[in-house]
Order: sequence, then structure tokens, then C-alpha cells
Amino acid sequence: MTGERSPGLDDAVRGLRAVILAGENYRQVIAQVTGLGVTETQALSYLAVHGDRGQNDLGSDLGLTSGASTALVDRLERQGVAERYPHPSDRRRVLVRLTDHGEAVNGRSRDWLAASFQSFSGEELPQLAAALQQIAADLRRTSEDAASRS
Repeated sequence: MTGERSPGLDDAVRGLRAVILAGENYRQVIAQVTGLGVTETQALSYLAVHGDRGQNDLGSDLGLTSGASTALVDRLERQGVAERYPHPSDRRRVLVRLTDHGEAVNGRSRDWLAASFQSFSGEELPQLAAALQQIAADLRRTSEDAASRS
């Protein structure tokens, strides 16, 4: 699909770029408002979307080394937004989950994100949600493909 042109494709790409830029701005603002770092807010988002994660899995999600993921979870615990706990069936593994404070931060973030859908009707939201999920999956796959070729 690289270089392929179709009616509206350039507008769609510009629109997606605008969403990504708005998301990057949102991430910086939420970090500033909550007193967390950008990486910490990304980790909270991953935990909100995927649920409890292995410490190394969370680090991998964020593109971090093992040492960096340990330092990240240390910071999340110090800030009171996440905590480690033993894996229920593998004594060698540690999982990370949101604390009540982390859930509250994500709740505030969710409210801000939900406000961006106020111009859509309730009937439009399911189709919009499906389209956003598909775009996210396709973008993730395309990015992974590009990373594996570099």
C-alpha cells in the first residue's frame, strides 16, 4: 500500500496525523496536570487497556529495556498509581496493576477523552469505536512490520 493513492486517502492520512498530534499533546498535558511523567501516563494507559501486565510485558509494550521497565514500575509505585504483586501461578513472575489512585487518574483521563466524542450521537459511537479500533490495529501492525524490517 506504500505510495498508493485513492480519493480521500491524503485527507484521511492528514486526519490521522492530526489525531496522533492531538494525542501527543493530550499525553503531555495529562502528565503535567497529574504530576506524572509522560512514560508513566503511557504505562497507565496500557494498564487501563490491557489490564494487569507482567512487568517485562509492560516494558516491552512501551519499548523499554528490562532495566528501564523496572525503574518505571519503581516510579509508578512511588507515585502510588500502580503496584507489583506475585503472579498467581508462576513464582518467578511479577504482575503490575493499577492502585485506586491509578484508577482515579485513568478515570480523569477517560473523562477528558470522552469529551472528544461530544459532537457524535449515541447511534454513531459504535461505528466510530469500531473504526478507531481497526485503525489502531492496522497502525500497530504497520508499525511492527516497519520495525522488523529496520
